[in-house]
Amino acid sequence: MGTVRGAERGGEREPRQERSRATRRRLLEAAVACLADRGVAGTTVGAVAERAGVSRGAAQHHFRTREDLFTAALRHMSDTRMADLRESAERLPSGPGRTEAVVEMLVDAYCGPVFSAALQLWASAASDPALRASVIPLEEHVGREAHRAAVEVLGADESAPGVRETVQATLDMGRGLGLAALLTDDTARRRRIVGQWARILDRELAERTR
Repeated sequence: MGTVRGAERGGEREPRQERSRATRRRLLEAAVACLADRGVAGTTVGAVAERAGVSRGAAQHHFRTREDLFTAALRHMSDTRMADLRESAERLPSGPGRTEAVVEMLVDAYCGPVFSAALQLWASAASDPALRASVIPLEEHVGREAHRAAVEVLGADESAPGVRETVQATLDMGRGLGLAALLTDDTARRRRIVGQWARILDRELAERTR
């Protein structure tokens, strides 16, 4: 009987734990959306709870302070950005148009609500030492992973002089274009730049690896 009751209690814990994980996930997604829409000032635990459709008490059970919420949201955004990048990489075409598709993928990684939310936290971290201490290592991790992914999908040989810097310039350009897209829709201009940079990149990588 003790074993049966223990199994029953274990079975009860699993759905409860799954509900808790689902609630936490909703809160993190709501935090990202709030940061993108309202910025840091408008992203309170209460606002996030309301957006997620959970009680404030439930939100505070997962995140006791706004700083806890921001730190968890940063990790969630880092994971989301890298997962999206890996998924996009699997859909890349082969052949002559591959480089342009790679550049477009990398630029698109810096556009959208997740990047916008991350940017809000970057700006706040500039004057908040505690937040900056959380932001820097996570962004360094994302930067390293993005660079590694870019090298892989471009088939770049970083042992050749200048190739590492050329790949990093592609990522830095993507970040800059993402910043430009925050205020206005410059999709048409961005696509022209992507096409031109892809042509430059093809020539540069070919010359560097001869």
